[in-house]
Amino acid sequence: MKLVATMCCVGIVFTLGACSRSKEPAVSETTPPTRPAEKTVFDTQLKALDKAKAVQGVVDQQKVDADRKVKEQEEGGG
Repeated sequence: MKLVATMCCVGIVFTLGACSRSKEPAVSETTPPTRPAEKTVFDTQLKALDKAKAVQGVVDQQKVDADRKVKEQEEGGG
């Protein structure tokens, strides 16, 4: 009877060991194959959107600079 219990325990250990995941998946599983970018009908719109975001960043920085100058003048009594 002990032999059957031991064999069952060994079987369970091997089964659980087989079900565990490896710590790091293989490289082929994590990174999709690289393809060159295809030109789409949205390219011009995406470029315009990126350009607008860049301009917005400049405008936001100018506002921060202007607010800082106004605050300096207010504090300086100017």
